[in-house]
Amino acid sequence: MIKLYNYVLSANCYKIRFFLSVLDVDYESVLVDFYPGREHKTEQFRRDVNPLGHIPVINDDGFVMRDAHAILVYLATKYDSTGQWYPVSDPERLGETAQWLTFADGTTNTASAARLHVNMGYDFDIDAVRAGAHELFRVADEHLWLRERQGESWLASGDHPTIADLAVFPDVAMAEEGGVDMLDYPALARWSDRVKQVPGFIVMPGIFPYGGGTQ
Repeated sequence: MIKLYNYVLSANCYKIRFFLSVLDVDYESVLVDFYPGREHKTEQFRRDVNPLGHIPVINDDGFVMRDAHAILVYLATKYDSTGQWYPVSDPERLGETAQWLTFADGTTNTASAARLHVNMGYDFDIDAVRAGAHELFRVADEHLWLRERQGESWLASGDHPTIADLAVFPDVAMAEEGGVDMLDYPALARWSDRVKQVPGFIVMPGIFPYGGGTQ
């Protein structure tokens, strides 16, 4: 069984929990005292789990994988029998998925960083990370608005979400916790509601169920 080194308030850990739920794959949650204990930075954690001192980490019957987005790729390739979540058979969709996974690294470093600054006292330049989040969200909102005009719903083309949607989603859904106002991003809001309707969707503190309304 997969072991997930996990913290309930971590957006990156949530991405893995969400996808495991989508895939209906059982796992064991190994809780890490991320805050305030900073267990992930201890010598023992670095030695035994991840030398970089980050979570999430999975151990899949002895195969250890770190980095949230790399884990999503691994899980999709191994456990998704549909081939839709990481579309390796479609070069264009695969490239788009990889492009938006890189974009998700940017939201981690901006919107998620703002949330860590506000909620956990992490030392970030709050004005800079909020400005960076707005820059990225403007790009994503325009992209999704254009997708909607083309009759499509997701970050990558096609009628099925990819792991890129799961990678970007929590930083958007919890952005306001970091003081990033989302009022100017209506297409992102509609997309976020669509993600909440994906079969297997789960909640976490700060991410709530879909409440209905117009898509």
